[in-house]
Amino acid sequence: MVLAALADLVLPTGCAGCGAQGTPRRRGVCAACAAAIGALTPHAVRPTPAPPGLPPCAALGPYGGELRELVLSYKDRGRHGLARPLGTLLAGVVLAVADTPVLLVPVPDTAKAARERHGDHMARLARQAARTLSTAGHPAEVAYPLIARPKADSAHLNAAERAAAAAHAFATRRGRVESLRRKAAGRAVVILDDVVTTGVTLAAVTEHLQAAGVRPNACATLAATVRRSPGQGEFPSV
Repeated sequence: MVLAALADLVLPTGCAGCGAQGTPRRRGVCAACAAAIGALTPHAVRPTPAPPGLPPCAALGPYGGELRELVLSYKDRGRHGLARPLGTLLAGVVLAVADTPVLLVPVPDTAKAARERHGDHMARLARQAARTLSTAGHPAEVAYPLIARPKADSAHLNAAERAAAAAHAFATRRGRVESLRRKAAGRAVVILDDVVTTGVTLAAVTEHLQAAGVRPNACATLAATVRRSPGQGEFPSV
């Protein structure tokens, strides 16, 4: 199903995974990249050190190679059609980390990022993941209880500074708390994001949900950034 969705995308420039030209018009990725993505299996991941309060996390694969290029193509290069296959893949990660029924809570984009991306990229993935799960007999809903505040570039921040910035990066939407609690009743609550690196963003979202009276059970992401060190495997360590 995932490979079929990848193959059904219109290809405007080249393969979204490797950039190869000559891919048939109705394909989003070449056969080699589709096979590489299809071979990935969700794994438990954990940043080292993990920020306080971070729930159990899982990712489809390491943030590199074809998976990294697909995420970037979807997120920042205008390949919005990838929402369908990537959301379907994310649904598989959700099933690996939580029992259904589930309530999916995507990490929100800032207003600026959503404008630049022509919509909130994680909200699109969450809706597709919920459709995939529900169609397969796993009840799933999506909630949008948070907004993302404007934030400065964190590329040059150290770990402590990133954590401090993440703590102030979100706010709870007024009037959404009671609805969130109702939807969460009897469901596993899973936070969704595209990539986990330090875990501070997921921990910050967790803190806001807990303050609203909802305890997240797990986090599901497409990819995990790998920190390589002597004797460390490439995955699932992050």
